[in-house]
Amino acid sequence: MISAFSLAFGQLSDKSFRKVVWIGIIGSLSIFFIVWLVIAYALFQTDLFSTGWVFGFFDWIVEKLSDIFGSILVMIATWFLFPAVVTLIVSFFLEQAALAVESKHYPDLPATRGQGLSEILKITLKFTGLSILLNILALPIYLVFFFLGPLNLFVFYALNGYLLGREYFELIAHRRMEPLQALHLRRAFQGQMFLAGVIITFLMTIPVVNLLAPVIATATMVHLVQGWRNRLDAVKR
Repeated sequence: MISAFSLAFGQLSDKSFRKVVWIGIIGSLSIFFIVWLVIAYALFQTDLFSTGWVFGFFDWIVEKLSDIFGSILVMIATWFLFPAVVTLIVSFFLEQAALAVESKHYPDLPATRGQGLSEILKITLKFTGLSILLNILALPIYLVFFFLGPLNLFVFYALNGYLLGREYFELIAHRRMEPLQALHLRRAFQGQMFLAGVIITFLMTIPVVNLLAPVIATATMVHLVQGWRNRLDAVKR
């Protein structure tokens, strides 16, 4: 696990990987900005408090307080939703990132099975939609436990760790394996897949690093899937 992440970080400076890194940075920044705008618009352009009490003075006070707490809520919501939403860009540069890793570390691998764009988008949209929905439903839990220690972070990392770990696994594994083969591999190493997902989620919550996280996650999962396949093949012999 540590070796896979180390190799992924180490390849960020490679010339062949530079284009993929910039795509990841620009894509992450764009999506982060879009998520921030959507959440901010939803909060600040919605008139939640309008009573007309005391010629509207009470409304003005409440509106100012809601702006202050709303700004905090925007940052919290953006931070929690970013890992789920940013995975949308993976489908656009996944193959390029994976091939860059394989050409350097696994040059003898045969050609991929020709995974279609529709299959990639199906996986990405399925898990991204589920991640966004579950994180929105979990936002009240995050807020309730915000002042009660790290319990909200435990829920956040556990939830997104499973979802992101499985999504990146399926995006990588299905490039060279049939769905049933990928299912057997996932079941055999689901504990490690979950741990990798937790680490990926953690990387996506660190400022600056989160801009590179999709590229790092893709490269890491290539190493992990290849290692798991080799271990499973060795057991079968």
